[in-house]
Order: sequence, then structure tokens, then C-alpha cells
Amino acid sequence: MDEYERFGPEPGADDAADAGASAPGAQPAAPGPGGNPVVAEILDWARSILIAVVLAFIIKATVIQAYVIPTGSMKPTIMEQDRVFGNRFIYKFQTPHRGDIIAFRPPPGVSQDNIPFLKRVIAVEGDTIEIRQGEVYLNGNHDPEPFVKNHSLETLPIMTVPKGQLFVMGDNRTSSFDSRNWSFLPARNVQAKAFFRFWPPGRVGSLY
Repeated sequence: MDEYERFGPEPGADDAADAGASAPGAQPAAPGPGGNPVVAEILDWARSILIAVVLAFIIKATVIQAYVIPTGSMKPTIMEQDRVFGNRFIYKFQTPHRGDIIAFRPPPGVSQDNIPFLKRVIAVEGDTIEIRQGEVYLNGNHDPEPFVKNHSLETLPIMTVPKGQLFVMGDNRTSSFDSRNWSFLPARNVQAKAFFRFWPPGRVGSLY
């Protein structure tokens, strides 16, 4: 007896298998989802969409938030109906800086809805700020504010920004409801730093 014969199938095994397969009345096994290429592809697409949706919710909650701008209080930097991205992650590692454009929850009593405001940080805790005929003086020095094209004419006495607070204003000074009207903004109300305009297509770009 050679090697093939000693390790080959037992005599009659193939015959038994063939007999079982051709037995009268036997029903073929129903194919599972994996056996149907159309079903398999649909399931694969469903998994991909579910993962994408979950990731989108995670990103929105922790990293990036899109905002639609309803008013012209930030003209000409940001116009009505512009759409911008806000970085929700950055202020976990640093505090808002002067000049940052921020999205925030307005303080209690300032707004009747839950729509975030978008303004620019003018002064941070410890700064002194004064407004003379619409011109800003920060820590005793005139701030030229090149981003402001529409100056107001109000005057505010010198004041110091308290700890944990910010002084914010819109770039369109004659049409902005901001810290000049309702005082300081608690830093804890800040949601995100606006950093990029993604709509309209003709004005896509970074925000400064």
C-alpha cells in the first residue's frame, strides 16, 4: 500500500456523500445574506452610512460646528447668510484671545432664543477698555481696529474686564448688540472660534 492509499478517504465515503446529496425530496439550503452579492453590498453601504453619521455627530459635538449668520452685525468681515465653521476644540487648550471671532451663548436675559451670537473679542480678563466717540482704547492705547469699517460714536468710561469675562463687539459697530449694551460675556459661554467661511462659494476662506 503506497502513501496515497494509506492517507486517502475511507472507501465508500464519496459514495455516501453523493447519495446524501441526491436523496429524493432533499431541499437545497437557503442562501444567507452573505451569499447574495446585492444584499451584501446593501449591508456594506448601510454600515458605512451609519459610521459616517456617528462620526458626524461626534465631530459636531467635539470638534467642528457649522453656523449660519442671521444678521449683519459682523459686516464687512461676515455677511448675512454666510456660513462659517467654528472650532469647538481649541478652547479646551487655551482661552480666547483678543481679535478672535467667537460663537457663544448670550448671557441670561439678552436673547429669548437659543441662537448663538457671533462677535469679536475686544478685551480679555484684566484688560482695561474705554471707548471715546467710537474709538477703542485698550490698556490706555488706541486700538486702530482695521476690521471695522462702520464706526459708531458712543462713549463708554474706562473699565476693567473681570476675571473669567470677555468684552465682545461686532465689527459693524452701528448695528451690533454686544458688550456695550449688556456688559461682559462669561468666558464659559463661548462655544467655538469661527475660523473659516465655507459659503458662499465666491467668498470661501479663512476668517480674521
